[in-house]
Amino acid sequence: MTKSGNIKNILKKNSMLIALLSTMLLFQILISSRGIGSLFAPANISNLISQNAYVVILASGMLLCILTGGNIDLSVGSIVALVGAVAGTLIVNLHMNIFVSIIICLLVGLAIGAWQGFWIAYVRIPPFIVTLAGMLLWRGVALLILNGLTISPFPANYQKYFTSFLPANASSEIVFTVTLIVGILICLVYLVYTFFDRYKKTKKGYTVESLPSVIIRLILICGAALFVFSLLGRHKGIPVVLILLAAIVLFYSYFTSRTVPGRHLYSLGGNEKATKLSGINTNRVLFFAYANMGFLSAVAALVCVARFNSATPSAGDSYELDAIGSCFIGGASAYGGTGTIGGAVIGAIFMGVMNNGMSILGIDSNWQKAVKGTVLLAAVVFDVLSKKRVKAN
Repeated sequence: MTKSGNIKNILKKNSMLIALLSTMLLFQILISSRGIGSLFAPANISNLISQNAYVVILASGMLLCILTGGNIDLSVGSIVALVGAVAGTLIVNLHMNIFVSIIICLLVGLAIGAWQGFWIAYVRIPPFIVTLAGMLLWRGVALLILNGLTISPFPANYQKYFTSFLPANASSEIVFTVTLIVGILICLVYLVYTFFDRYKKTKKGYTVESLPSVIIRLILICGAALFVFSLLGRHKGIPVVLILLAAIVLFYSYFTSRTVPGRHLYSLGGNEKATKLSGINTNRVLFFAYANMGFLSAVAALVCVARFNSATPSAGDSYELDAIGSCFIGGASAYGGTGTIGGAVIGAIFMGVMNNGMSILGIDSNWQKAVKGTVLLAAVVFDVLSKKRVKAN
């Protein structure tokens, strides 16, 4: 491959990461030029993580639905509202044990996902119809449980599991040092894993990404990670919710890329008939995707009620759009069979940075929606045109 071709390939493979960093830099310049603060203020970075935790959680589940053939789940926002209402009733009104309440909430989300998955996978009602019905049904049930009222406040011993920081009750110097050390260790583990994985693939004769591309991606990711952890260290430390997000992202990244059931999702989205003829139970794969989406919606609900310190009838409004947008912006195909958890996370961060940056700049909320809609359309158009170009060649 020529030098120009190699550079072009590197830029293509890291296009979303470069776009994210460029967008952050653009907002920083615009905000700084107006003298109204900084996008990279330590408190702002911590708030950015807390405010967009639900997007990362929901996008991780939504990607699995999209992989099955470009399908989506429109009910996730309503499930968040319903599970939040259940959590408020159990924890605040009935004073039930927190861990028992959390388990019940997760089971409620899983049951809702399984209910919808049954109609989609085994009765073969289109996912759009089932989840649209779910969006109306679960929102109605949430309103009935709450009776149109807000339940608050949640006890401090519940909130600490989602809104606290580590290390707790330490001096600012210790907080900064520990946070930075954690960031360095994460980067070292990521470096070792990347090169060890590359070595194993090369030894087996697999096609691997070019070394310059790998090095550039490592520099971008590790540099960004160290910068973020240094900013978190200057605030209150590592948000507990960030640990939860890391666990979810790592688990689903491993599941989709390293396990047989995970690869079945890609196969189903690529060609369902061929997948079925190869002996894979496609109904079970489709059922799992939607049951899992219900479970992760419940996780997002638990995070949201802790952050807002209340369960409200309007909770989860438009959350499904944020999750869907994050997946498509992060490179998931509108036709299914293509996409990664890492891409969905980058898409979620991209959405969060746009929301946060435009809010700091004082841009009207209506214009914010218009901008997000335009970006989402551009991402899908890019995917469709890319597919056509590949077929033409």
